[in-house]
Amino acid sequence: EKKRHMGDTKHFCPVSLKENFVLYPGLSEHAAKYQEKIYYFSTSENRDKFLENPEEYVAHKEPIQAPPLRVCLLGTHGAGKTTCARWVADKMGLFHIQFEEYLQEIMIRKTKKKVGPDFDEEPEEDDSKIAALSQELGDFSLTMTGTKIEPERESEKKREQEIELTEEEEAIKANLVENEALPPEVLDNIVLDWWTKEPFRSTGFILDGFPRTIDEALYLSERGLCPDVAVYIQVEESDIIDRLLPSRMKKWRETHDKKMETKKKLKDLKAKIRV
Repeated sequence: EKKRHMGDTKHFCPVSLKENFVLYPGLSEHAAKYQEKIYYFSTSENRDKFLENPEEYVAHKEPIQAPPLRVCLLGTHGAGKTTCARWVADKMGLFHIQFEEYLQEIMIRKTKKKVGPDFDEEPEEDDSKIAALSQELGDFSLTMTGTKIEPERESEKKREQEIELTEEEEAIKANLVENEALPPEVLDNIVLDWWTKEPFRSTGFILDGFPRTIDEALYLSERGLCPDVAVYIQVEESDIIDRLLPSRMKKWRETHDKKMETKKKLKDLKAKIRV
């Protein structure tokens, strides 16, 4: 086969590189020839754009600058993605973006706390009982002494009820709590900046924990956001259990102790009311 003389961007689309600073693989069916060199394009529209003004997309005095490294690091929960990502980011001078933590930061600005199964408190049924009994005891105290006892957590609950989330924040909360898919318009407000805006655009990043689903991978493809490397960390189940079980057991003990303390409070309040 006759040797082909490739253009400055080799098999990557020169239009995607110039306009979006992304190495997007070109296709042979969208190829074009300019100054005896072959260029491949990601779409026929990009090929037509190139042919209208090729000098805008080819190298002149200096070679075309390649974009910085963009890495997607994938793996199951407990595989060690964040530990590895921090190490790689430090060694290579990249930004480390932990996707789920980034979503939590968005929520913390509004809710002042993290949301999701790992952060939700136990159902507030016992707390409601304590509040009701406190109210009953407070009303009784007001009748007898003129001094009212404020129910516990009342002011805190009022503050929580006053929090109004935007549609984007509601979608993020649903993703963190119920694992519902994030709509493309929400991802546009989060993910696009890492490829197109500074300081990420010229520095590069390692994206920890994204994409997590087929739909999220398709989203990257449809937007032309191609990572240079995708790494999947595979770990034995026994290793993951050894890593995660101790912390889960500690949380269970703390929850159990809190529940027992709540039961004691209920018992004490009932005893006061009977007296």
